[in-house]
Formats: sequence, C-alpha cells, structure tokens
Amino acid sequence: MSMINKSNKQDWHRQFAVELFNLVWDLMDKEQRTINENLRMLHAAHASRFHWGEIGTPLELERGEWQISRVYSILNHPKSAIYHAGLCLEICKTNEIGDFDLAFAYEALARAHAVAGDLKKSQKYIELGEQAGQKITDAENKDYFFTELQSVSKLIE
Repeated sequence: MSMINKSNKQDWHRQFAVELFNLVWDLMDKEQRTINENLRMLHAAHASRFHWGEIGTPLELERGEWQISRVYSILNHPKSAIYHAGLCLEICKTNEIGDFDLAFAYEALARAHAVAGDLKKSQKYIELGEQAGQKITDAENKDYFFTELQSVSKLIE
C-alpha cells in the first residue's frame, strides 16, 4: 500500500516533471555535451513526460512530446523525433491547442524531417509553422518562435 496520499502524489509528480523538464533545457542549451549528458537529457525528457502523463493537462503532454522530439532531433534520431513531433501535433489538434504551441508542433515536425533529410516534408511543415506563427498573440513569443523556425530553415539550405 502506498504511503503517499493522492495530493502528495500529485505534488510529487509535478515537482519531478518540472525539474526534469528544466534539466533537459539546461542540457539542450549546452554547446557541447558528453555521451553521458546526451543520455541523461534523453532519459530526463522521457521521465518528465511520464510524470506529466500522470497528472498533467493536454498542454503539458504536448509540450513534453515537443521536448522529446527536440532531444531526438539534437541527437540525430529522426524517426523518433518525427514520431514524438507527430504526437505533439495530434495532442494540439485533438485538444484545440493553438497559438505558440501549435506553431511549435509544426516546428518540431519541420526540424525532425530536416534531420531525416526529407527537405520536401520539412519545407511543408515550415510553411505550416509560418502560418501558425503569424497567429501567435504575444510579440515576444512570436519573435522567439520565428527565430527557432529560422534555425530549421538553415538545416535545409
């Protein structure tokens, strides 16, 4: 029998989900990572998504899938990156999540297909990302999104 009550369990999952998500960002931002840091980044992304899956809303779930996709793109594992980017987009569409998150779902697919060498599909998702990005309401988020989308365009040049 679990010694953790439901409220404490939710807090526990939330704490780990957030800490692991932030750890992944810190590792992604490093210019150079060791093999062990790459593995840590990958496992932490999946662990964060697991914890959100226990207590999170569709918003946290799709952001977790986005982050996993980005990690796989960074690590040059395009099939897994495409899979998780697809899940991110599916969660957005199913739950009518738009704005910043929908635009980044397209960015994830564009990046993953670029890593896979499928320039035609990457360009398709860049265009869909541009359309979604124009609808981002917050100017700072919009600028950040287009900077990230531009980094995908550089991958296919």
